Amino acid sequence: MDYAQEYVTTIHDLADPTPKAPLGECAVVVPIAGDTPQAVTPEHIFSALETVGPASVVVPLRAPVETAGAFREWVTDFDLSVTVLWCNAAGVSDALAAHGLDGPHGKGRDVWLGMGVAADRAEYVVVHDADATTYGERHVPRLLAPLAHGYDFVKGYYARVENDQLYGRLTRLFVAPLIDALGDGDAFLAYLDAFRYPLAGEFAFTAEAARQVRAQRTWGLEVGLLGEAYAVAGRDQTAQVDLGVHKHDHRPVEGSSGLSTMADEVGAALFRALADHGLDPDYDRLRERYQAAADRLVDQYATDAVLNGLDYDSSAEREQVRAYAASVEAPGPDDRLPAWSETELSPSAICRAAQTAETTASSPSPD
Repeated sequence: MDYAQEYVTTIHDLADPTPKAPLGECAVVVPIAGDTPQAVTPEHIFSALETVGPASVVVPLRAPVETAGAFREWVTDFDLSVTVLWCNAAGVSDALAAHGLDGPHGKGRDVWLGMGVAADRAEYVVVHDADATTYGERHVPRLLAPLAHGYDFVKGYYARVENDQLYGRLTRLFVAPLIDALGDGDAFLAYLDAFRYPLAGEFAFTAEAARQVRAQRTWGLEVGLLGEAYAVAGRDQTAQVDLGVHKHDHRPVEGSSGLSTMADEVGAALFRALADHGLDPDYDRLRERYQAAADRLVDQYATDAVLNGLDYDSSAEREQVRAYAASVEAPGPDDRLPAWSETELSPSAICRAAQTAETTASSPSPD
């Protein structure tokens, strides 16, 4: 049984617990994106949340107007206090633009909007994805409980094993070896290296801490938040918690929404965080060190998989490493969204903009 501690406090699943947690003081943010009602209505997620009973649920929703309307109607069947933010509403973009904050749309922007609203309504903010088929009633309490014990930031981690294969490829084959290649001897690098699943979409902040973090607009959100959490919470107020085994959607390596594109954005977010903390790597040398570190890990994963009776294609994994190596380069312009505490935009204005825009867009045209 694993009970080893990391550089940050690590909370294991030693006895299948559901810890006591301040559920009545938390808001849960569940970002959802999809084109059809079927794609945005994960019933098992909301059934579990209904049982858990948080004070509030905030859903940043990126979808066509008809799908957004269908979701708003569907979610009323659950005994939950739900706020739906239609993130691609023109009114939301207008509200952001009025404060100089409009820009690319993506998961990070959606979560940032949801966190602002959630932190305005509760003492604690829990964020989790909606695509895990293994989601259960323990997840929110396990993420939330450490916040009531003096921590300001909590990150979830889990195993990605499905169909007799190892998944979590972008974490295993890009982020983990990249952090290893950066070396040691720096406190921030030790902090990054402590997280067992740095790209997990499951995390929690106190409301005060949530208002102090900047956010990447797209796929770099999770690793970018680690840099923000280090500045806001530090090592002593950070914890990570075991959430078991996760099974959820898988992406191809190539393509506009594939893992290689995500690697570009994840890498840029990581390198911006390094710059924030005074680190400036030699990217050519780092690219070589990354590939060597990744190749070592592929050998280790192969042994682990074989001895667990899993399928493992070392050649395909090494091909992914070569694809991801192109993402080891200096980041482009910084377009992060600011901390909510540093902007005059109010979360309530975002709520009004999202609701008004959806109502207007879904209303029938006059004859």
